[in-house]
Amino acid sequence: MKQENDSATQPRIHWTIALIPFVVLVALQVLVIRQFGSDAIDGSSQTVLLFAAGVAVAIAMLFYKVPWRSFDSAIGENIRTIGPAVLILFLIGAISGSWMISGVVPTMIFYGMKILTPSLFLFFACLICALVSLVTGSSWTTVATVGIALIGIGTAHGYSVGWTAGAIISGAYFGDKISPLSDTTVLASSVGEVPLFKHIRYMLITTVPSFTIALTIFLVASLCHTSNGGLQAESFADGLQSTFCISPWLMLVPLFTAVLIALKLPAAIILFLSALTAGGVMLFVQPDIVMEIGDGNMFRGMMKTFYSDTAIDTGNAALSELVQTRGMKGMLSTVFLIFCASTFGGALTGGGMMKSLTAALARGISGRRSLVSTTVASGLFANMVTGDQYLSIVLTGNIYKKLFRDKGFEGRLLSRSTEDSATVTSVLIPWNTCGMTQSMVLKVPTLEYLPYCFFNILSPLMSITVAMIGYKIFRHPTTADEDSKMVE
Repeated sequence: MKQENDSATQPRIHWTIALIPFVVLVALQVLVIRQFGSDAIDGSSQTVLLFAAGVAVAIAMLFYKVPWRSFDSAIGENIRTIGPAVLILFLIGAISGSWMISGVVPTMIFYGMKILTPSLFLFFACLICALVSLVTGSSWTTVATVGIALIGIGTAHGYSVGWTAGAIISGAYFGDKISPLSDTTVLASSVGEVPLFKHIRYMLITTVPSFTIALTIFLVASLCHTSNGGLQAESFADGLQSTFCISPWLMLVPLFTAVLIALKLPAAIILFLSALTAGGVMLFVQPDIVMEIGDGNMFRGMMKTFYSDTAIDTGNAALSELVQTRGMKGMLSTVFLIFCASTFGGALTGGGMMKSLTAALARGISGRRSLVSTTVASGLFANMVTGDQYLSIVLTGNIYKKLFRDKGFEGRLLSRSTEDSATVTSVLIPWNTCGMTQSMVLKVPTLEYLPYCFFNILSPLMSITVAMIGYKIFRHPTTADEDSKMVE
């Protein structure tokens, strides 16, 4: 109640003033990326976010007399909501280490190089990730498992990591977006007050064409690829066989994970049990490697695989770099970034600046074209400012819910527009939780894979295009339709 009262009494800050912290953020981020490159994640990007948050707090408190409790409440709420994501991040770190050292990922790479032909690799990489993400409901899990293996296969076939990561992320976010098991899909439908499957069916209108175009681009790029990785693939295969015990029996670990997913257990439990199973497997299947990591102590080696860096000499420099892992420790920079991004978003929200900025975007909206375009732009903007897709979905949905209703449009147009922007563009922002997570897991800088994430780029554009055409844009449902919601 106190938070609502604080929000209600916030002074109206002109949008040009509210834009200052965001301008500071972007300017400093450009500067640190130039200076530090991919190492910006190690602390400089986080410092920039905190500095920009300080600018927002200073402006609101000094010139508009906004009390500190407003910032304290907003920042605290933002940080509270990211708790589950932080836990999953650490578990993904544990999985990336345990699946690698146990031989699961090396086995997937070894057989994948034999099965996936170079002339169709990007096409099938995108399709495989789409299917896995659709079944699991998680782009993060997809990228952290099959995505890592596909990066290795693509490298062996001579593809640039940017192209391969773009195919992986495009597929992973397509499946995540339309899966009924996806938390972002459920969240967007809930915010828009639309039944889940009605929301998913309506999204297909924009999602399927976007994914079809992306798949076509990856198919053409694959067919045009001149494979110069024949010797590299052979060298990778030899290096994997000489270093790891490669066996199809190791695929029982991903199979066990699939069973857990089919049982619809929470994501955190699935990831924990999968990492624990891989940890047990590595003790029996790869004992020499575990002993080497633990300096002669097997238990120490297994624990280091979960939480720390591992480096294995395969005799091939590129392959050795590929099989390096960072465990949970490697996620600390991302967690640091998440907290700083949540602090920045909370500072803008608590000071009333976010409200002013989105209100400015909403001015001049007269019909479906401008309404959808503004909603899509706001979803992207929220991803850039808050640094978290969940916050962006909730923020965008809540801001425009009443406006869609007042203009006479159905809630599913809002929920679709929100997913077409906030969900899929989050991975394209270097300081967003999704962008940094996928960059860390795949070991590919966000700006390097961004140009090749065709599905993620096309989705918001497709949403605007469909709205301009006016295809299947519905007004508020009749009473009969409202009654039918109960059985959908």
